[in-house]
Amino acid sequence: MIAGLARMPVAVASRQPDDTSVEQWATWFWNAFLPGWIDRASDREAGGFFDSLDKDGLPDPAAPKTVLAQSRLLFTFAHLALLTGDPLHHDAAKRAYDFLSHFRGRSGLYARAVARDGQATGEDADAVARSYDQSFVILALATWERLAPDDTIKRELDACWDAIQAILTDPNTGLLLEDDTIKMPSAPEAPPRAQNPHMHLYEAALQAFEMTGEPLWLDRAATVRQIALDHFLDRDSGTIIEFLAPDLSFLSGKEGIRREVGHQCEWAWLLDREARLGGSNEVRAIAQELTAFADAHGFATSGLMSGAALDAVSADAAWRCETFLLWPQTEAIKSDTARFLAGDEQSGKRARSRVKLMFDRYFDGRAAFANQLDRGGAVLWPDAMSRLVYHLVLALTEGAGAGLWPGPTRYKNGGVQPCSI
Repeated sequence: MIAGLARMPVAVASRQPDDTSVEQWATWFWNAFLPGWIDRASDREAGGFFDSLDKDGLPDPAAPKTVLAQSRLLFTFAHLALLTGDPLHHDAAKRAYDFLSHFRGRSGLYARAVARDGQATGEDADAVARSYDQSFVILALATWERLAPDDTIKRELDACWDAIQAILTDPNTGLLLEDDTIKMPSAPEAPPRAQNPHMHLYEAALQAFEMTGEPLWLDRAATVRQIALDHFLDRDSGTIIEFLAPDLSFLSGKEGIRREVGHQCEWAWLLDREARLGGSNEVRAIAQELTAFADAHGFATSGLMSGAALDAVSADAAWRCETFLLWPQTEAIKSDTARFLAGDEQSGKRARSRVKLMFDRYFDGRAAFANQLDRGGAVLWPDAMSRLVYHLVLALTEGAGAGLWPGPTRYKNGGVQPCSI
């Protein structure tokens, strides 16, 4: 019985895939899996959270900690604490926030990684401040400040945003730079321009608007979105381009036409979110283009992984990367949930089907969860990355808020009650 799994690393008893309902899986995740994960992944000696758990549900105490994992977890548990009022979630968020100070530099930017105890690793690659990581710092601080209002947190939030604009933004295009070491972004030896940091900064600004109610953040979100789509939206195929050359030309070969299905869905969900928050309604048409491409080409249609989001396809749909990371499944669930809320009943059914597939394939019988599977469901990447808890919780709270499955519980007067999301 899955209800018996209270702490990791205890594997779920093996069962046939259709034995457990969506409702049972969701309830298990909130009441058993997540508290157990917090217990196992918390570093109670050095602070913060371990970056991953292995196939046995155990952390590597010698591994560095990344700002990506800590900031995502700060957002995740602050988000849950706002929904539930559960002190477990509040304490988990505070643990992540307290450790975040180890990454913070004088510029207002945050370094990529530190050693377990928060000291510098001595590796140059760990000292850089990546634009991708700063996006999640903004996301996290805006949510934590709503939960635990404090002028210090607001100053940290504003300092990080200002540093992104001053240090990590190309003044010629408005695009984000890869990191704070890039001096000539258009030089041939510079790294490719990536859409992903822009997408998550867009997400962070939308979240900051929802948390603060300050119109400035919605304006910032719209600016980031417009700059990103001006460069990375392929209107011929209705897809998001992952990378461009340093001079903003198209990359040659497979990298130029590679489209990640999870990002198609994630962008669609964010565009819909902007519209729901009072931003431009015109972005809904772009969201529909992105989901139309994903629906037509982005999901397995047969075999054990039927219905799962592929890792990538080509813009012309001539080739498919038939491996299956966990996070694209959560983004498909979020996109389906948004369409369900817009009145599409079939999208709600797809979201439920994808949740069940996700738990059956990535969680069932494992100490934590697998990160990547092949087309036959075999594990390609067994580690349960802590940064993925952000994807899981956000997808499941979105669907719970739409009434598609149970949400987390909250504590009130000593009793446990369903949380109204």
